[in-house]
Amino acid sequence: MIDTIGTDIPEGEERLRLDIEDGLGILTLCYPQKLNAWSWEATRQLGIFADRIRFDDSIRAVLLRAEGRAFCAGIDVTALNGGAIEGRSVSERTRNYYEGMRWVHERFRTFARLPQPVVAAVQGYCLGFGFELALMADVRIVSDDAVFALPEAQIGVAVDAGGDLRIARDAGAGWAKLLSLTGRRIDAATAERLRLVQLVTPVDELTKAAREVAAEIAANAPLAVQGIKRGIDAYADAGMDAALDRVALNAAITLTSEDSRAGYAAKGERRAATFEGK
Repeated sequence: MIDTIGTDIPEGEERLRLDIEDGLGILTLCYPQKLNAWSWEATRQLGIFADRIRFDDSIRAVLLRAEGRAFCAGIDVTALNGGAIEGRSVSERTRNYYEGMRWVHERFRTFARLPQPVVAAVQGYCLGFGFELALMADVRIVSDDAVFALPEAQIGVAVDAGGDLRIARDAGAGWAKLLSLTGRRIDAATAERLRLVQLVTPVDELTKAAREVAAEIAANAPLAVQGIKRGIDAYADAGMDAALDRVALNAAITLTSEDSRAGYAAKGERRAATFEGK
């Protein structure tokens, strides 16, 4: 089951790490051996660190980065398919997933609505939830080898963290539908053209470029910076909360479907899935 109470991170189970340097909160995805694949536990840790950052006046801006050759390759299929949420019936399991996804969205909302602006530095694979996490940042700086996709429909589940909604907000509903309904991958140049990222750099310049932007923000007046972020978000995210509740329901229905079981099994076996709509 999901640990919704604990605030400790056991040694050896770290999925994220927080360092504070020169006014920056450097939040690092630190599970490179699995390409920083995401899980319920990673979500819990994101919420813990977001709570720590929120009231720390020494943090003027956040730099979100990742260790290894990928930012985040998406959901850890083995962790999710292991049955983290159960129920005595399909209906109860669906309800439990719905409440689980609402809890997840609360953690993401805390991160996305941090008073401090978040600058994401993205390299390599940025897939599924990795793409959704990057879209929660305020500014995205990416390397020229970055690859983006929302492949959830290919394994029989809905996009569950609002990434499709944020693409619709930034690039338009047509692009949101094309990317999320097909699972098609796009490169850094295309993401920049669609206004999903703000700057593309060579791989070896990514860290420097992203840190410079974060430091530039951190050097400005905190109350002004935070007020600007709140105002823009209030405009850009109007209707987001209601839409995310529908996303949670869609995720609960698809995560408990037979199609998702078939999709995860096919993914693990590196073959095409056969979906029956049930």
